[in-house]
Amino acid sequence: MAVDLSFYKSYISEEIRDEGRAEGEARRAAEDVLEVLDVRGIDVPEAVRERIVSCDDPETLRRWHRHAVIAPTAEQIFSDEQDE
Repeated sequence: MAVDLSFYKSYISEEIRDEGRAEGEARRAAEDVLEVLDVRGIDVPEAVRERIVSCDDPETLRRWHRHAVIAPTAEQIFSDEQDE
């Protein structure tokens, strides 16, 4: 008996995989930001943690990651957004 595997090659399945991949990458990027802050011994308030983990924009998360390396507080990773 043959099994129809065409679903796994369809446009919709590709889109679902791409969305899942993007979500996974965003989740990993958010974890990286939090890890940098943790390794540096910086306290992360719940509001900051929620903002980081709820972000799904890769460029924003990359910017926050760079800021997490040098920011004196967790809140300061968002500092460039306050200047806009």
